[in-house]
This record gives sequence, C-alpha cells and structure tokens, in this order.
Amino acid sequence: MASNYSYNPTYNHSNASNIHQASPYGSGDPYYNESTGFITPAKPKKGTSKWVKIGIPVAILVIAAAVVGVVLGIRAHNKSSSASSKSGSSGSNSASGAQNDIGIFATGTDSLYMLPLYPSTTNTALYTTPTFNAASKAKATWPSDPFQPASPSATQVRTDRPRLIAPAYKWAALPNMIANDPYLKSWNDTIFSNASTYYDLPVVQYFMDGDSGILDNAREVKMRVKAFSYVYRLTNDTKWVDRAFKELQNAAGNGTTPFGPDGTDKWNPTHFLDTAEFSAAFGYAYDWLYDILTDEQKSQIRTSLIYYGLGRGLVAYNNTDLRYTGWWSQNIYGNWNCVCNSGLTIGALAILGDDDTGTAEQILALTVDNANQNCALAVSPDGSWSETANYWYFGTTGHAEMAASLKTATGSDYGLLDVNPSFSLTGLFHMYITGPGSLFAWGDHGPNKFSTTANAMFLYGDHYNHPEYVLFQRDQHDAAEPWSMFWYDPTVSGAFWDGLALDHFFTNNTDQWASMRSSWTDENALYVGIKAGTLQGHQTHNDLDAGDFVLDAMGTRWAGELGSGDYRSTGYFSNDTQESDRWLYYRKRTEGQNTILVNQANQLVTAQPVILQNASSGTVQGSSTVLNLQKDDTALFTADLTSAYDSVTSFKRGVRLLNGRKQVLLQDDINASGTIMWRMHTNATVSVSGTSATLKIDDKTLIMSILNPPDGVTITTGPAKRFDNDPPLPAGMTDQDNPTVTVVMINLPAGTYSLQVLFNPQWDGMSSSDFVTPPSVPIDQWTLTSHN
Repeated sequence: MASNYSYNPTYNHSNASNIHQASPYGSGDPYYNESTGFITPAKPKKGTSKWVKIGIPVAILVIAAAVVGVVLGIRAHNKSSSASSKSGSSGSNSASGAQNDIGIFATGTDSLYMLPLYPSTTNTALYTTPTFNAASKAKATWPSDPFQPASPSATQVRTDRPRLIAPAYKWAALPNMIANDPYLKSWNDTIFSNASTYYDLPVVQYFMDGDSGILDNAREVKMRVKAFSYVYRLTNDTKWVDRAFKELQNAAGNGTTPFGPDGTDKWNPTHFLDTAEFSAAFGYAYDWLYDILTDEQKSQIRTSLIYYGLGRGLVAYNNTDLRYTGWWSQNIYGNWNCVCNSGLTIGALAILGDDDTGTAEQILALTVDNANQNCALAVSPDGSWSETANYWYFGTTGHAEMAASLKTATGSDYGLLDVNPSFSLTGLFHMYITGPGSLFAWGDHGPNKFSTTANAMFLYGDHYNHPEYVLFQRDQHDAAEPWSMFWYDPTVSGAFWDGLALDHFFTNNTDQWASMRSSWTDENALYVGIKAGTLQGHQTHNDLDAGDFVLDAMGTRWAGELGSGDYRSTGYFSNDTQESDRWLYYRKRTEGQNTILVNQANQLVTAQPVILQNASSGTVQGSSTVLNLQKDDTALFTADLTSAYDSVTSFKRGVRLLNGRKQVLLQDDINASGTIMWRMHTNATVSVSGTSATLKIDDKTLIMSILNPPDGVTITTGPAKRFDNDPPLPAGMTDQDNPTVTVVMINLPAGTYSLQVLFNPQWDGMSSSDFVTPPSVPIDQWTLTSHN
C-alpha cells in the first residue's frame, strides 16, 4: 500500500525531453540509464544557456532531480560554465533593493546536479542578511486581499474568481511585478516557453504502470493545465483554453483516444494518489479558466471531477469499497495523506457553489480536519520529513497547495500551517540535506516529479518569516512554475547563506542525522551527511541503513547512494518487518548502504540507535561567497548503533571534519562475534594498495587510508550486487544491476577494533605535507579539540 511509483520503461523520453530547449541535455537524456537508475558520464552539449530555468517540464530532467540519491560520481559541471559573471536583468528600479543591481544571484543551474552556481565574490554590499524589506512592501508586493471573512468556513468561498492560490487581485498586480523583478521575469518567460512546447505535444497517453497506476499521467496533466491556464490569464488568448480543455477531455475519456477503463475507476482510485492529482488538475483548470469556459464545458469538467474524483474520495473515506479504502487517512503521517487530501480539497473548493450534488461540501467536511491530524504531522520535531529527502517534495507540495488554496478561497488555512509548530523548521531540513553533490537522499527517491517542486519553500518562508527559505529556493532549477509567481515575495533581499551555520544536527529518533560542510556557495565544497535513526516508521520507503553516509568534495560525490529499486518489483512495498521481501533487494539491504555489515546480514529493523554526541565549532558563513576557514574549524557526529545488529556487543560510529574541513575521519569502534565488513559505494575508479585506496573521477582524486591498521584488515573492491550466499530471490523476483558502481570493502575477522578511515580529497594547490594525520582517540573521548 505504500507504493507511490514504479519507473515506466515505456515512457517516450526522447519526446518528453524536448519540452524545454534550454536544457543542457538537449533533445535526449545522455545521462540517465533506465535499467540502473544511474546517471553516467556524458558531456553537456555546447551552445546552450548557462542559466537553465526548468519549470519541471521534462520527464528526464525531473528524473535527474528525483534520482539525486543515486551515486553521482561525475564532475559537477562543465568547467566552461565559470561562475564569474552576473546573470539576469539589472534591477535598479526594483523595490527589493541593492540585490537587484546584480539581477539573478546565481550564474546558472547547469551543473550535472542541477544546483545553482554562485560567483566567487567578497562583495558584501550586495550579499547581505536575509530579510523581507518592509519599506518595499507597498510597491513591490501584492495589495491587501479584499476578502477577509470574520468567521471563515471551509464551505464559504469568495465570490470572485479565481479563488485558488491566485485571486483576481493578484493577477491584476502580476504584470507590473514581473516587469520589476528579475526572478519573476525569468520564471514567467520559462512558463510561457514550457506552455508553448506542451501545446504542440499530443495529449497525455494513458499508461497503467503496474501497481503504481497512472500517477505520471495525472501529474503531467496537472503540470500542463497549470501552464496553459497561467498563460491564458496573462494573454487572454483563448487558444490556451482550448488546449487545456482538450487535455481535460482526454483525461476524462472524452477525447479521440481511449483513456483508461469505463466506469468510476478511470482515475485509478485503487492507487488513490492518481485520483487526487487528477482532481487537483481539474480543480485548478475549472477555477482559473472559469470566466471563459462555456457552461457546457464547466458542466463536463464538474461532472468528471465528481464522478471520477470527489465521489471516489467519499467512497474511500467511508470504506465502502474494499478495493480502495481510505487507509491513507488513518494515522498516515506522510506524502500519501498530504497529496490525497490536497487533491480532493482543491477539486471541492473549485466547484463549491456550482455542485448541486453536495459532494464538494461532504469532501471538505472530511479532508481539512484529517490533514491537520495527519499530513501536518509528517514533519518531525527537528524539521525532518518522516519518509525520505525526496518524499519531502511530494508531501510539502500537497500540503502547501492545500493550505494556500484554503486560504485564498475561504480566508483561512484552518491551522494546517501551524498545528504542528515543527513545520516551520522543515525548510532547514531541505536546505541542509542538499549538498553540493545533490541531496543526502537516503531510502526511496520517488517518482517523476512533473508538477512537484520545492516551491513550498516560498510559501513557508513568507508564512514563517524565514527569508532564507525564499532566497535558497529562488535560484533552484525547479523554481520556474506558476506557484512561484504567487508565493514569492519580491521584497526579500540578502543572501540565504549570510549568517547560516555550516553544520546542523537533526536529533529526532526517527532519522537522527547530521549535515556538515565547508561552504554554502562553493560547488567544490566538502559535504558529509550521516544518519542513524530507526529503521521503521518511514512508510516503507526506508533502507536498512543505520550509519549510512555520503561524501562530496571537489565538485564530485565520492560516497553515494543507490536510491530506489524498481517499484514494481514483487514484495517491494510488502512491509518493513524483518522478513519482508523488501529486504531481499540489494538497494534496500544493508549491504547496499555505506555502513557496516556483520556476518553479511541485514541490520535489525527494531534498531534504536542513540546519538552520543554532535558538536560543531559553530562556524557560520558570512555575506561573502568566499569563506576562509581556520585549521581547527570542525564538526563531529557520533552514534551508538549496537541495537541494529545481531552478533555485536558494542558498535559506535563517528565522523568528524579535520584540517579546516579539508579532510574527513570516519571511525568505527566495534566489538563483534561475526565477520565485519565496512562498505562504501562509489562511481570512482578504485585502485588498492595495502591499506589505502585511490579513487579517481575524471581529473579528480581522493585517497582513503586506514590509520593504525588492525591485524588481519584488508581492503578489496567488488560489484554492487547481492552476495552469492544471500537468501535466494523467490521465483519471478529479479534484482536491479548497478554496473557503474564499485563497492570499496574493508574486511576484518570477528573481534574488537577501532577502525579509522581517513579521507583525503586531493585539493588543488594542496601538497602532501598540508594534510594532517589525526591521533587515535576512542569515540567516547572525542571532543572538538581531541584530534588537534
């Protein structure tokens, strides 16, 4: 029941990847390997814009974003894309102040990891403390909403249209705001470009993707009708209305080609995410195009929405059809609850007042309270998302769309943004889990994102008064889509990194993870992410991965993750008990993670790791994109992972940064009665010599070595695949290959050890004498100065 997606091998990638011609990937995706889920080396095509603003239109680029959890051991960008010149328009007349004199901060998003590239500068006059500029509010942001009900009700909506996310007064103000803000102008241009390309594509073709249904279909339809509706409202050109209605007709089974089965199951309510996303798509189109649609067109949209969407929601909530019970409404703190309630709410709000069946009112009587009790609690007390780094996108998009739609349509979000006080912290979770080599994306990475983005950061930044959230997101590759145009506050100014700590520790027991780096703005920065956390409670999207880590340096991810397996695999989402079929797949097994194996056995799902210590020198980045660190600048994280293993008396893992954050020490103090194997997955070419290994990717090198090598220790390398003596796969089950990945293994017999592995990235301009060799210190005795 936890399945959200299974990769569609029949998707026409060559067609989809033409949707945004500014893409450095051109008309095809030379990087993505369907069979492995890996990104493999290829050079970006020349002659394309360095500033790649992608409104999540391209299936392949969306996949690239979704698969950031995989091992990406390739140089982060083509060196010709030097981050030295400004990009975007000059903004001397913009209300947001001096920042606009340089236009768009980042010089591009053309890195392989699709992350912003920032110029190296010490110009602190332009990069300043994040803030919302109150003096600019009157002329640079939205006028006050005239709809201010004294006693809001979810079933009492504003009388003017549109009512969802972008009321008429916002549309009226938008052209002037676009003209005076470089970001809004850039996003607007991209939305228009994407809509033009969608216009010429065939309507979305029905494809039932196994147990994961037609979720890709639903989200692509939603993405398209949002763009068509947006362009219509800014141009009054009815061709966009006609094209949007053509897409809706097709998805309702009234087009020229078949779309799904006849009857109430057309939107696949057995996988209710599909039904919810179609409901949202139809709701937005109905609302945003309301003033131009004919009565007959509105009737058709409304009838389809009720019959295939909202009516199925009532059945699910009332559990009157066992094929699609509303299990997602019952103590489900994650993306399923957010997406399902959001889609139903949006559809209901759109037709409220026109629906003479009473369905919309019945839906709203269910979804709002349920989302407050479930969706809103998906954020842990430390801000972490309860599932995985990538499922944060799906959950927060649903949450933000629902909250924003309720607010604009009825005058209140009914506590959805504030019932969980920790929700204000989830922007930090997203920022810190993003390293220069992509996300620290443990567990499953999820489906194609299509209409799913991180643009909830704009809404959250404004609501929770966190301008750094807004500043962080606006330079990202997925910022250019309609929600940004209405959630972005152009009075924001400054740099997200100014005053932002390099390290952050997330201590809720569900995840327990640390983020440590050497810079927020240097694409070549060192970054370490490491986790402990429980192995249950993640809606079966987790791996058996206590102790897992990733390592970035010199623009490359050296230690990475494999990401999702094939969601259609038998038993993949069966459950998260110890004997689950899920743990038969390599990418989910402990051997598929960057951690310790004992007796080549999976970790125990009942694990309750304990954080022993997290500490930092407290370094914050200033307004400059250039950060000079002292040699004693450090951070560390240690955890007791004993409970994750049989045959282990004691196991503590610690990681710390050394030598001004140029080196990394990973230490395991372990007492085990079974054989011990340390494992790390990399896309590097690895050569072993004694107790050290040299990793190479392109022209970059990292050397890892065992300090104070214990007796009997060896380093070996091997393929990323199941051991020959692993439990056999049942008949009909197959595992995925990982052909570009090498596993570095450190092997020890049973015993008591302090295994210390030192990682030395070979930084430009750094000689061998510049590296330090730390002393041997038991993890229990680590301090910020213990390794000086």
